[in-house]
Amino acid sequence: MSSRTAQEREHAITAALEAGRWAPSVHNTQPWSFSVSGEVISVRADTDRKLRVEDSAGRELLIGCGAAVFNIRTALRSEGFEPVARVLPDPDRPSLVATVGVGAPMEADEHTWLLGGEIERRRTHRAGFTTLPIPERLIEALVGEARSEGARLTPVVSPEAIEVVAALTRAAQGVQSQDRRFSLEVIRWARPPGSGRGDGVPAGGYPREAARTDPRFAQRDYAWRHEWGSEADQSMSTATGVVALLTTSDDSREEWIAAGQALQRVLLRASAHGVSAAFHTQVLEMHHLREFLKDELCSGEYPQMIMRFGITFDDKDAVRRPLSEIVE
Repeated sequence: MSSRTAQEREHAITAALEAGRWAPSVHNTQPWSFSVSGEVISVRADTDRKLRVEDSAGRELLIGCGAAVFNIRTALRSEGFEPVARVLPDPDRPSLVATVGVGAPMEADEHTWLLGGEIERRRTHRAGFTTLPIPERLIEALVGEARSEGARLTPVVSPEAIEVVAALTRAAQGVQSQDRRFSLEVIRWARPPGSGRGDGVPAGGYPREAARTDPRFAQRDYAWRHEWGSEADQSMSTATGVVALLTTSDDSREEWIAAGQALQRVLLRASAHGVSAAFHTQVLEMHHLREFLKDELCSGEYPQMIMRFGITFDDKDAVRRPLSEIVE
């Protein structure tokens, strides 16, 4: 191996670590840490950042870690190396989510460049969308992206089914808002104006008062008991956008990680075409409502994410912890 190749591989590892920290996670908890041994990156679940009330099983934690794994894979490909990924490689170390090695040199294709270019640009949206339509071809492409990672993305087409999903989000949010434990866990990750923290949801990243979509998809109340948050953007309509369900055939830890990789692949492809996503995970945090959704709308598959896709002109900043806090 020439010194130049060694330098290229070292640069690829640095780029992959940087990409990994830009993965999405519930409340932007960033529940991961990375380490490097030789040319292998280890992705570990940071259980200190697990949501004890909302995510007692760690499902959402592993979805976030799966998204980080996908970013690392994509960055290595963008740098010209085939990633060699192993998920849950050591049964004796359950917090070790995956290892990703720097494999053989390869030529990155346009699709890889397309996804890789969106890793730091992708943003989560927390309101209604404009009325601009999303092309049907793009929706079909997003379905294909999820399928390539072993998950299923199903657009919810029927107005009646959309209303059912919306009603479930309202029911779940209504119950959670009455539970002080849920509320305290949410506001723990809501950052005040001027906060220098590199995690959580910054005050400019959520509305002081959530705009209502039609039908209404309930939003997290990050502004609970304080007046932080941004003013509602009057240019935004109450358009719901395209509602979609991300599901897997099983509900194991492997499937949760696969769901995270599929989710991030979908989000990056959407972002490349100017499409953002809003998430509604409250339903999935309540066992009986999640079971109802699985049986009635997901054909028996396990729902891992509820989201709305749409076009917005938001250009909010995103916060992430520096690599010095993440890389062991």
